[in-house]
Amino acid sequence: MDETNKNSSSQISPISVKEAFLYWLKLGFISFGGPAGQIAIMHHDLVEKKRWISEKRFLHALNYCMLLPGPEAQQLATYIGWLMHRTWGGLVAGVLFVLPSFFILVGLAWVYMAYGSVPAVAGVLYGIKPAVVAIVLFAAYRIGSRTLKNKVLWSIAALAFIAIFLLKLPFPLIILAAGIIGHFGGRKTPQFFKVGGGHGAADKNYGKALIDDDTPTPSHALFSWNKLWRMAGIGLAIWFAAMLVLVGLYGWEATLTQMGWFFTKAALMTFGGAYAVLPYVFQGAVEHYQWLSPTQMIDGLALGETTPGPLIMVVTFVGFVGGWMTHALGVDAIFASAFAAASVVTFFTFLPSFIFIFMGAPFIETTHGNLKFTAPLSAITAAVVGVILNLALFFAYHVFWPTGFEGAVDWPSVLLTIVASIAIFRFKIGVIPVIITSGVLGMIWKLLM
Repeated sequence: MDETNKNSSSQISPISVKEAFLYWLKLGFISFGGPAGQIAIMHHDLVEKKRWISEKRFLHALNYCMLLPGPEAQQLATYIGWLMHRTWGGLVAGVLFVLPSFFILVGLAWVYMAYGSVPAVAGVLYGIKPAVVAIVLFAAYRIGSRTLKNKVLWSIAALAFIAIFLLKLPFPLIILAAGIIGHFGGRKTPQFFKVGGGHGAADKNYGKALIDDDTPTPSHALFSWNKLWRMAGIGLAIWFAAMLVLVGLYGWEATLTQMGWFFTKAALMTFGGAYAVLPYVFQGAVEHYQWLSPTQMIDGLALGETTPGPLIMVVTFVGFVGGWMTHALGVDAIFASAFAAASVVTFFTFLPSFIFIFMGAPFIETTHGNLKFTAPLSAITAAVVGVILNLALFFAYHVFWPTGFEGAVDWPSVLLTIVASIAIFRFKIGVIPVIITSGVLGMIWKLLM
């Protein structure tokens, strides 16, 4: 790097809370493309352009966010915000990462419930569903190609698929079994579980960063057991207080209370990204509680793919539709019921992410790649591939045979899925263009019928 560049890069000033707030707000509106796209945006802005954090520190934080349940991109934003501006900085970064998506999805869910039967809207949704089948298949392929590097991990993926597809075992049990296999397998045969996250090495130099490779850990980020237990206590107290309010107002069996409890458990299952936990959400929200139908769930995933923010925000749609369908606050307050349910679901889904970051980030700052942490994650991620494949087949069944196997095949949907798959797999076209094009084609088809 030449002398001029050195001088300019050495004049980086501390970032004000206002400047950070405006950036995290902007990120909340432009964070399309799933976790890969969101992480790429943050890397370009924070590492390459603004130089708020070095490449090495960015990747170190990312690799450990991947070990946690929850959306890694949102957790990475929370982590960097916390590192720069303490707990309030992390809260601002994490909340603004999802807040725009929350209001956008609430608006889309309202249009869906109020006007979903309008031919043009129904046609758009009809076209989007086959695209979702292709997108979920591609997710299984993408994660599998990065993860299944040897016969052991392939076997774990196959067993997970059999467990959920044929044996109908619950998702948490599958994840627990995979984690145990990874824990003991990493000790006995570590060579089979040394699978990286695919983020590469920190070998690029973009100039001096505000938080550079050799920047001392700030005082608030130093690890201590007292800090860890204090933050755990605060997090549990917030969760318990929120649940106590719901139980006190509505009772344990009420829809809002059960949503809070169920999505707390779901939040702890989100190893491997949103696609990994969606089968668990299906088992609970669709099959057990029957808050919404399989078709509504697929529609929600389609709408979630078109909005900024983490894909797990689809739970906002689930909550909105569930509150609307069950009249959670009474038959005279349908929208209020839906909005309250969406808020409850979103709160309980993301609360654990904040707790885990604020508890574990100081420890993460002192910890580097250690197989005893990464081996269970490698096994869990392998199992996730099999689970996602089952999810794709589940979607395909409901899209291709809308009235069940005894009914006729919906050939236009099959054709749209093939076209969307070719676009994504062969021509590497992005998710958003594929969804928009499929929606337009679906609308045209329905209007011409």
